[in-house]
Amino acid sequence: MEYPSLPPGLLTTTQAATACGVRPATIRDWIRRGILHRAGGSPRRPYYRIDDITTARAAAKPTRPGQRSEAA
Repeated sequence: MEYPSLPPGLLTTTQAATACGVRPATIRDWIRRGILHRAGGSPRRPYYRIDDITTARAAAKPTRPGQRSEAA
């Protein structure tokens, strides 16, 4: 179930993932890591500001040993 309508400038998790070219799980991972913050909604149906999403996409992501790189 999606929101009937969101105010301009806000996206759901699925919409944010599509806009960034990543999976919804990546958006949730960015939340967990503190790279992205929710702009509101409920715990099960959060939404995000477009500006925050573009900033998170451009942010340097922490890496771990053995993690796949984007070039691979």
